[in-house]
Amino acid sequence: MTVPGSVRAIAVVIPARDEEELLPAALTSLRTAAAHPGIESVRVLTVVVADCCTDTTAAVSRAAGALVVPVHFRNVGRARAAGVRAALGVIGGPPDGVWIASTDADSSVRPDWLAYQAARAAEGWDAVIGTVNVDRWPAGRTDLADRYRRLYENSRPPADLQWCHPHVHGANLGVSTRAYTVAGGFPPTPLNEDRDLVEALERTGAHLLRTSDCPVTTSARKNPRAQGGFGDHLIELDRTLLDIRTRRQPTPP
Repeated sequence: MTVPGSVRAIAVVIPARDEEELLPAALTSLRTAAAHPGIESVRVLTVVVADCCTDTTAAVSRAAGALVVPVHFRNVGRARAAGVRAALGVIGGPPDGVWIASTDADSSVRPDWLAYQAARAAEGWDAVIGTVNVDRWPAGRTDLADRYRRLYENSRPPADLQWCHPHVHGANLGVSTRAYTVAGGFPPTPLNEDRDLVEALERTGAHLLRTSDCPVTTSARKNPRAQGGFGDHLIELDRTLLDIRTRRQPTPP
């Protein structure tokens, strides 16, 4: 089965800093997604940008068949942009028909993740802005998981309506090369590079699909790589719950 439309190649870009523990699961999920029958005629190139890595991230990536781009930025925006440049250089040819998919080293994609994005590209969407599900919650912390879900989904409409959600995640983002280039690409910022790109896409008139139909699973780890990002958001939620529990404790007589 060939994806209708013009998608001829997909570049998957993953920034990584010392991710030898979680990266193998991410790369395994991507290999499965790349083998989906819906994109059997589409070239898929996975690029891992090893940013200031001191562990075996690069070796793990190469063993999984990924292209490794070593950099020393300590900057996720520059790392994602470097990964895109490297991927487009390897794929070559005109930008038409090349789709850029972004995810994270601590995340696992669904088997149909790439096929879903390619199908949306064939429908004429310039970018797909997806949601995430969180796993690996700390043991016994159902309160944290429940609070996260309530806040994350507080704008979700009734079940029979499409959720045009407000979220942006570098772990679940796809964009055509042409729209990416017009918008200026990932900015060289250490935080919110994904949100800034989407805002630039909006300013340039790109056709954006915000959807929860194909979520990516990401971790709730306590040692996030990007300070001020999604991991720190979860840590702040945990602190808030701790404050609430502390205030509820009875005052000793």
